[in-house]
Amino acid sequence: MKKLSMEELNRLSIEDYKKAGKSPIVLVLDNVRSLNNVGSAFRTGDAFRVEKIFLCGITGTPPHRDIQKTALGATESVEWSYSESTVKAISKLKAEGYKICALEQVDNSIFLNEYQPEKTDKIALIFGNEVFGVEDEVLEKCDHILEIPQLGTKHSLNISVTLGIAVWDMMVKLKQF
Repeated sequence: MKKLSMEELNRLSIEDYKKAGKSPIVLVLDNVRSLNNVGSAFRTGDAFRVEKIFLCGITGTPPHRDIQKTALGATESVEWSYSESTVKAISKLKAEGYKICALEQVDNSIFLNEYQPEKTDKIALIFGNEVFGVEDEVLEKCDHILEIPQLGTKHSLNISVTLGIAVWDMMVKLKQF
């Protein structure tokens, strides 16, 4: 067994990435305060070739060194936009045919492993503030609220971990591999 070299990994150039087909997933960051978490969203978004990232409310935007620290250049490949209002951003996405899915712990959430999108669905995944979660007015606009089941003593996962798990899960369910 040997690790693959950079050449053997056969990664796309930024130019080729921008021309390549994207997965039918967009990420929506609702008032995410940590710039490192924003950078991680870009890096994960690049890895799974998400269509776009929407940065909303107080969420920081590139260019910023703390975003770059974890994004490792993914802000150059992944399309993104800023919206002052998460509700306006998801209203636009809903009008474009996206299923709006927040990751949050609520009384009527669906466990992520039990949620099955249609193979043709376009999915907008919403991730909330590290302390307060997804805003209530945003949750009211969602088609589904998904929760990652947990067994330990902590009540939540870091947003970057949640984002990675959720995007991977959707990529598998939408048969993007």
